[in-house]
Amino acid sequence: MKKLILPLLLLVAFGMLAAVESAPSDVVGYVKYPCVAGLNFLALPMDQDYTMASNFADDYAGSFDVMYWWDATNQMWQSALDFGYWEGDFPVTEGSVIWVNALAPMNAYSIGNLPAVNASYNFVAGLNTMMVPLNYASMTMASDVATAVGTFDVMYWWDQPNQLWQSALDFGYWEGDFPVTIGYPIWANSLSATTWPVRTASAPVFGTRNN
Repeated sequence: MKKLILPLLLLVAFGMLAAVESAPSDVVGYVKYPCVAGLNFLALPMDQDYTMASNFADDYAGSFDVMYWWDATNQMWQSALDFGYWEGDFPVTEGSVIWVNALAPMNAYSIGNLPAVNASYNFVAGLNTMMVPLNYASMTMASDVATAVGTFDVMYWWDQPNQLWQSALDFGYWEGDFPVTIGYPIWANSLSATTWPVRTASAPVFGTRNN
């Protein structure tokens, strides 16, 4: 949590400042994830020098007692942190998605440098996790993501208040679109293996909040 104190103080002191054009490594921003007491679906958009999930957990010591990651190869959620006990740490990088249980309502932040390149995903034929990349601010609905990727036939979003997965796109039929922003995590089924999007240099992003 100590790593977050100074950036959060800066955010309080200066508010949402306009990003000055510079090299991506010089641009600092944040994405905010309001969490309920219970399971929450998060992503790690910014470059925070995290290499393992435990690095993220250390910044919020005592806040999360369960942490899952999606094993696309075996098509199952894997438990890394189970009711406070580490069963198996897992690697993370910019753009990684995690499913965590918060012990109380809180805000989780991804605060750090803008990654040199935007997130890109190697989807398997099957269910995959992803977030809306930082350079896709034009995407405001899940259907925008589905159209861009072109291989999704199922898309889920996590309903925090009701603690369950909601289906928006169900085997090619839209049951209910949902709003997205950059950094928004999604669980989706791809009909075939594909890579999306092609990696590009990052553009500045400041003060993004995901609900």
